[in-house]
Amino acid sequence: MEAEFKERSQQTIAKFAGQKYGSTAFENEKRSYPKAMMDFLAGNREKAIAFLQSEDADPQLHQHTLGIDFYSSFTLKGQVRKYFYFGKYLDPSYRQRMKKAMAILTEQDPLTRKFSTPRKFWLKSSDNCNTWVDCRNTDNLKGMRNVAVYLFAQETGNEATRKIYKERLRRDIRTLYQIGQGEWDSENYLGHTITGYINLYDFAQDPEAKSLAKSALDWFFASGALKYWRGGFGGPSKRDYGGGNCVWCALATHELGLYFGDSPISDPNPSPDEVHLITSTYRPPPAIVALAKKQFPKPVELLNSKPTYENWKPGNDAAPQFYETLYFGQTFQLGTLAQGSGGDWNGFKMMAFNSGRGVDYFIASTGTDPTKISTASIGNENIAQYRNLVIWLNHQPKAPFQFFLPKSALVETSKGITFIKYEKTWLALTPINLAVEGINATATQKIQKRYPDDQILTATGNGKKFTGFALEVGEPETHGSWEKFQKSVIAQSCLNLQQIDKGEVEYQGVVGKVKLQYQGVNLPKVWRNGKQHNWRQHFAVYQSADGVKSPIYQGWKSGKLTIKAGGYEFQNQSR
Repeated sequence: MEAEFKERSQQTIAKFAGQKYGSTAFENEKRSYPKAMMDFLAGNREKAIAFLQSEDADPQLHQHTLGIDFYSSFTLKGQVRKYFYFGKYLDPSYRQRMKKAMAILTEQDPLTRKFSTPRKFWLKSSDNCNTWVDCRNTDNLKGMRNVAVYLFAQETGNEATRKIYKERLRRDIRTLYQIGQGEWDSENYLGHTITGYINLYDFAQDPEAKSLAKSALDWFFASGALKYWRGGFGGPSKRDYGGGNCVWCALATHELGLYFGDSPISDPNPSPDEVHLITSTYRPPPAIVALAKKQFPKPVELLNSKPTYENWKPGNDAAPQFYETLYFGQTFQLGTLAQGSGGDWNGFKMMAFNSGRGVDYFIASTGTDPTKISTASIGNENIAQYRNLVIWLNHQPKAPFQFFLPKSALVETSKGITFIKYEKTWLALTPINLAVEGINATATQKIQKRYPDDQILTATGNGKKFTGFALEVGEPETHGSWEKFQKSVIAQSCLNLQQIDKGEVEYQGVVGKVKLQYQGVNLPKVWRNGKQHNWRQHFAVYQSADGVKSPIYQGWKSGKLTIKAGGYEFQNQSR
């Protein structure tokens, strides 16, 4: 694993050799600092150091910290590694100025210090912080800020501030092991969170703080490993903006893939933020790497929960906000949320094995904007899943549906069922008061720039009270062949719509059955293979549907994470 990590690291460094860095205006250090650091590792040391210690593009905004930009969280993350890792290559006078600026910043808690003239860093008023340091509290930004201020206070001996931030870090990390992360499984921001906490692991002098950092990183990598597969990132996720629906497209795959690999193609467009990982001594435990490579007995079904976004606020830990079902077959992994998609969360995503490009995607949604298919929703979706079976129901009579699938997939219709053939995975889509219209050329054209190898299939409700579909997924291990799959579904599977006017649908698959009773904005009533599902028994952050504590288990507010994969076992418990 170490040899593979170093090989991927060298490939990444080589891609950034000689690249332009960008600027230091606003929070452009988000990319420019990591690019310069990568170029340094590639051998262009003088050029990189000259940029890293150049004067900031907005000096008037940083006079209180001697011209050093310690404001934006993304900039703080870069400043940390610049000073603590590359510091010995900086001009001594510049390094000393940075340290003096750190002392000024952390003399008091910078979140409590305000400017006499309120600054407007961004045009969006919601992002403006009249504090000495970035006040935004998304999980990734908060982690970068808290780690940086902690390390700056440590470096300058400002013990009162260091202790304040140590407790903030402890609280946030403990929450991971109690109820999970508010910004859960984000294809966009998980990598940013990881690279923020890795600074704490590398540069904390207090053994307890370093241990906290390792606990955080192990948890984040475990959550990422579950959704990562062969360079793809699939299943439900928070803050999913629709850009990650192909191999190496999700931002988080760059950081995760540096450790996990396991893809038939190398990362063509790595993130400069990987410099934090390449120069770090942290390594995820072997059990987490094996989890990412799906080295555990399959099939397996997990019933997981996700907390509300602002989970640190009083009362927000009373119950989960989202209930996830995640099923791993031999050739696919399929995940849904009981509440479906909406806002900035994705509630339905499947990845299927592809020998050439790693994985192919299948995504279902309502709405008409294919560029936002991951989270597009007309609202009030109800989804029931039992293993490889899914029912999706909507209360809009003429609801527009979209389905994202590869152009390589074969699409056939027989007996009113739309069959879709992937390389090794087969889908049977049975409409519920839904007219399947076929591949939509206009919608497909809209996604071509980002997804040239994929297409959009559309369908529209026929005017009845409820609309939706049932989905059954098969593979060689369960059905033998594509032809046998089609025949068995036509002969044995059955959609019961006798109570559809009451929002009740049952689907009998070739193996097993699932039933859903629509409940609008509330959790649907679900029967899994004949047994009504008790949502109170779905609180665990991670749990197997059959009660076995593998491949991953974390009870609700248990404070303990267990992983068993690839012959390895990992356990960690919060303090």
